[in-house]
Amino acid sequence: MSRPQLRLLAIASECFPLVKTGGLADVVGALPGALAAEGIATTTLLPGYPAVLAALAGAAPRRVLPELFGGPARVLAAQAHGLELLVLEAPHLFDRPGNPYLAPGGGEWEDNPLRFAALGAAGALLAREAGFDAVHAHDWQAGLALAYLKHGAGRSMPALFTIHNLAFQGQYPVSLFPRLGLPPEAFAVTGLEHYGRIGFLKSGLWYADRITTVSPTYAAEILTPEGGMGLDGLLRGRGGVVEGILNGLDTAEWDPEKDARLAARFSTADPAPRAANKAALQRRLGLAEDAAVPLFAFIGRLAWQKGVDLVLEALPRLLGGGAQLAILGSGDSGLEARCRGAAGAHPGRIGAFIGFEEGLARLLYGGVDAVLVPSRFEPCGLTQLCALRYGAPPIVARVGGLADTVIDANEMALAAGTGTGLQFAPGSVEMLGAAIQRAIGLWRQGPAWRRIQANAMASDVSWRRSAGRYAALFREMVRAEVIDA
Repeated sequence: MSRPQLRLLAIASECFPLVKTGGLADVVGALPGALAAEGIATTTLLPGYPAVLAALAGAAPRRVLPELFGGPARVLAAQAHGLELLVLEAPHLFDRPGNPYLAPGGGEWEDNPLRFAALGAAGALLAREAGFDAVHAHDWQAGLALAYLKHGAGRSMPALFTIHNLAFQGQYPVSLFPRLGLPPEAFAVTGLEHYGRIGFLKSGLWYADRITTVSPTYAAEILTPEGGMGLDGLLRGRGGVVEGILNGLDTAEWDPEKDARLAARFSTADPAPRAANKAALQRRLGLAEDAAVPLFAFIGRLAWQKGVDLVLEALPRLLGGGAQLAILGSGDSGLEARCRGAAGAHPGRIGAFIGFEEGLARLLYGGVDAVLVPSRFEPCGLTQLCALRYGAPPIVARVGGLADTVIDANEMALAAGTGTGLQFAPGSVEMLGAAIQRAIGLWRQGPAWRRIQANAMASDVSWRRSAGRYAALFREMVRAEVIDA
């Protein structure tokens, strides 16, 4: 007998390929397809940014909201890129070009708390009216949806809240609270109050029936004062409902055998064409075109969390070992300047592209010999998963999801033939430098590195196992709701 299909409303502020600033979008875009194989039908509620509305075809009005935080709004139902969508069309809140969170000049939009309160309020309304079985709210931008579910009129339903990065909490002044339309009792320690401020992420953590984050190790780290970002006490108190479920990749989207962005496609069985990608990458970034030097890459946000400063400080070890470095990313202006300076000081050895270009990212994954991921903390990370999939063994700090997804090629792992990359700890310049030196030594051995590379490409980085756990969790939540009712 087949299992009954459950209807899930996911609420998120971004979703690949419609709008993306980070890994949150990749997860929100890929998880519905993975859950469909488990009997979970997902509809995703997104803000009506210009890029999202432009991608909709045949959108049909589902709900008119005459007044929503300062203006009229509509909810549109549509399909795009294989996704079932509800889109909150509220021009006064979302009809703005560029980054969905940041105003021109870099600071966040002043009305961000109202923009994402509107997303939460609409999500709670639709969850009840449209007959969904459960809600899945993603990160702080959707955190208030669970407060509206709790305090609004109508039927209750189970809600899962997923933390993608605890560092981003959505905290705002208490003076905004009267505008949110929530009852006074919601602003309390047993609610969304967090040290005298409105906490959007705190709301999600308090009102959720279950809480997940994106790797088992990160789930343990956030229960500690060191990793809990001021919320460890709350999380320990709710520890019985906190679980880490690894992120995955959409392996149809990330497939080196079919990726048209590569100069040459390749496979686990035939990785030799990667050499053409390496040569094309060296030409693109002005590096000396030489197959006989190891080529490392840093791909990601240029931010303290991601540890790019450690990479720059470890350059003597990297360059002293005869290696090259490619950098792709943007972020902190000071770190951007340091990356440009390093490239200028070492022409032919270091190439830096400040910004982001999807085609170049794919060429990096498909052409470099190893990817550096020295994050100081990392909830899960997708960079290392992409590197594994494309045969660029990742060199990672032993934190969060990096520790959970990369098997260190130490002596015992090498003997057993199981290593997929390199880990280092603690996250210092000295230990990163030692890991780089170890990688260069293994790369120069030839067969040992090719074995690590083959293991990396054979790793299961798909959503298969994690989607099964998410589906089981949603079914547990729905059963518990029925029993409680």
